[in-house]
Amino acid sequence: MDRLTSMAVFVKAVDLGSFTAAADALELSGPMVGKHVRFLEQRLGMPLLTRSTRRQSLTEFGRAYYDRCRIVLAEADAADALAADQLAEPHGRLRVTMPAHFGRHCVAPVLLELARQYPALELDLSFNDRFSDLADDEFDLAIRTGEPEDRADVVARRIARQPMIVCAAPAYLQRHGTPGRVEELAAHQAVVYRRSGRIRPWLFPVEGATPLETLPAHRLRLDDLAAVADAAALGMGLAWLPQWLVRERIEAGALVHLLPQQRPFLYDAHAMWLQRPHLPRRVRLAVDALAAALPGMMA
Repeated sequence: MDRLTSMAVFVKAVDLGSFTAAADALELSGPMVGKHVRFLEQRLGMPLLTRSTRRQSLTEFGRAYYDRCRIVLAEADAADALAADQLAEPHGRLRVTMPAHFGRHCVAPVLLELARQYPALELDLSFNDRFSDLADDEFDLAIRTGEPEDRADVVARRIARQPMIVCAAPAYLQRHGTPGRVEELAAHQAVVYRRSGRIRPWLFPVEGATPLETLPAHRLRLDDLAAVADAAALGMGLAWLPQWLVRERIEAGALVHLLPQQRPFLYDAHAMWLQRPHLPRRVRLAVDALAAALPGMMA
């Protein structure tokens, strides 16, 4: 006889209090229920139940075995559910929080295409530069730029690397000159990005050493990357921005890529989710789609 099936029959008999009730629930004969229980007892060499004409009760060993059987059967059901999820079309609600500008222009198009492919998939997207807590705010995914938070209950996967470049409008360069080295940036005015109240230094890779940090003088501090690019295009100062964001402006001549010989700092973007035994297929599919599509957008 199949041991897992016999375990399920034994658990049902205990839960319902009699072989007869278990037989009715499982659509088996009463003798067949007894046969499954005896099969387990013979295999284990220990009695599981004490039975009389009027009642049955678990032995001490039977109680411990019953508890273990429930765990085994639950794990078996979870394994079957995992296989079913792998085969099923992605469905249900996917809640994602992401930085406003990076989210709108890079992340959302990928997720919207995913929703177009899979009609049973629902999207609930939040565009906000504020860091949301995955557990408290009940998000399936958080897209974050910069260094991921170090938490034991959170998994992070890098999905993109954004080359950061310095740029300025031709009019600004005509008035103030064109810097040729990183060290010359300090003599210029800048438009800087302020995130969550913090202004981060501009970073430039150095072979075999920590990145070089600099932060030019600035009187314009904006918390929207597109607004930073707008101000730079108006000639208000230098800007350190993701290359994907200013590519079209540079091609159109509205901005000039400065220090082209300088290797750009790669500003990482990660997909983050709570550690769990089984990651729903809709979440895994979204992360894979982002990891496949975003690097091409960054180049």
